[in-house]
Amino acid sequence: MKQKTILVATDFSERSDRALRRGTLLARRMGAMLLLVHVIDDDQPERIVRAERAAAAAVLNEHVRTLPSEDGLNCDAQIIDGDPFEGITRAAEDFDADLVIIGPHRRQTLRDVFVGTTAERTVRSCRRPVLMANGVPAGHYRKALVAVDLWKCSADAVHAVRGLAAELRIPVAALHVFDAIGASLMPRGMGVGDLSRRYLDEQRESARKALDAFLSDNQCESVEGAVAYNESSIARVILENARTRAADLLVIGTRGHSGMSKLFLGSVAEETLASAAVDVLAVPPRQ
Repeated sequence: MKQKTILVATDFSERSDRALRRGTLLARRMGAMLLLVHVIDDDQPERIVRAERAAAAAVLNEHVRTLPSEDGLNCDAQIIDGDPFEGITRAAEDFDADLVIIGPHRRQTLRDVFVGTTAERTVRSCRRPVLMANGVPAGHYRKALVAVDLWKCSADAVHAVRGLAAELRIPVAALHVFDAIGASLMPRGMGVGDLSRRYLDEQRESARKALDAFLSDNQCESVEGAVAYNESSIARVILENARTRAADLLVIGTRGHSGMSKLFLGSVAEETLASAAVDVLAVPPRQ
């Protein structure tokens, strides 16, 4: 059986140090090879490119030297010229990476700034699962929560996290956030509260049955299922449930254009990635 490969993208910043530490923990638990990738922007003078390459090689060589002895890992490193997100996604394909780990994006005052960052563009374009290491990796994961909308991309995410959870020996729960449009349309007045509660209970039970059927159809009966009513935004409900359930790994499926190789993020995935304080695993549709 082929040894799994975990690709860690690093720019030697504090943010990418989180990715490296998480990659080390995962590689050790999964018996995987660790591949460190540093991308150098080649759209600058050659003398600067040479200097950056030499400095990067020195740091990477030190990691390759120390990680096997200190953590018992099979480790290698690559320096790639080009645009950061293109270099990361190209390396993921060239080295057949099973998982790509990146550091958290730079959080800005305006969430719109998130669009176009290296982290977001990597998640959009990579055909491999991408883990954004938001949390401080103090230890192994304890619990995973996968958000499902009952479409195929959610099934891919459930299958991916179920396999990962088995390797990491952690429990996994599937959360489906449902809408109840009729609740907001009900008139306000005496006695309406009970009617609204009954309506929500009916919608919750319907959502629960749909989730159970979804998990059964995808041979995931062993995955714990949960439903939650969308009172604000789906992403906020997902993040709040991750907090209350003490999940330190959040899993979402990304959506793909039909007939196109590039992926795009739905609004839920984008808001979740932009706001999550815990690690987020973005799983693309299976080819």
